[in-house]
Amino acid sequence: MIDYESLMGEALDEARVAALRGEVPVGCLLVDEGGVVLARAHNLRELFEDPTAHAEVLAMRRVAHDRGSWRLDGVTAVVTLEPCPMCAGAFVNARISRVVYGCDDLRAGAVRSLYSIGSDPRLNHQFEVVAGVRAEACGEILRAFFRVRREAKRRNR
Repeated sequence: MIDYESLMGEALDEARVAALRGEVPVGCLLVDEGGVVLARAHNLRELFEDPTAHAEVLAMRRVAHDRGSWRLDGVTAVVTLEPCPMCAGAFVNARISRVVYGCDDLRAGAVRSLYSIGSDPRLNHQFEVVAGVRAEACGEILRAFFRVRREAKRRNR
């Protein structure tokens, strides 16, 4: 059985790297059916000036390139934050098998909170969702990041 708690710890490490770079702290690992890490990524939207440079998309691009195929059957995504509509849709298109995430995203969550893209039977693929793995730690890194940004904004007024 795959140890999602430990894998989420590694995804949190990626999120911390993102925060140090001034990026929204979201980390993602893609793992095979045995739990072997295939790719790891964190948000790089600011650095790349690319609205699609979410951790999930960057990790999928790496695995697809390494496999020589856009089909990521048998792959599990471990993400610190519930995926947005773009990333959930990309998971459907890539045929990801499972999405394991930390904290809910009540403003943009697209696998459980606002939408259920991964389980919509109208789409050509569905994936399993495991929610709430290390949710408190995943939420705290986001809260701390945005707290610091708000305080900096107040000081600069």
